[in-house]
Amino acid sequence: MIKTLNEDSTKKSKNGKFISIILIILLASAIAVTAYIIVVPLGESFTEFYILGPSGVASDYPTNLSSDENGSLIIGIVNHENKKELYHLVVTSDNDVQINQIVTLNNQQTLEIPFHFTAGQPGTMEIDFMLYKLPDNTNVYRSLHLWINIT
Repeated sequence: MIKTLNEDSTKKSKNGKFISIILIILLASAIAVTAYIIVVPLGESFTEFYILGPSGVASDYPTNLSSDENGSLIIGIVNHENKKELYHLVVTSDNDVQINQIVTLNNQQTLEIPFHFTAGQPGTMEIDFMLYKLPDNTNVYRSLHLWINIT
């Protein structure tokens, strides 16, 4: 059996079309997977909640103050929830509310709030920092505590 030039060209043309279709399908799949990875974030979602000393670092907290002396802190919140979140920040000291604030943060947004207070009578003072992730305003989402020795 003798193959003609026309038969070889037809076979090569069919193979080329098949390979082109496979490449187009692979390219479309790669684009779809890339779009999915961009739209649906990978990893854990969480919120950072921290306090810093007055110099903006995690040290030098005002833990020893004299009666009626002023202290300063920085309260930090960072949203890693992969979406915009609404938070309720409550700071209390000896059952007195010092801060009661609603905060909205976009994903990856950081908010640092200066917090100033005055030491009371000699003894131990506890400052409670509570963060609620709304709409749940009954269960504390994150909490921090600072004890201050007042002389």
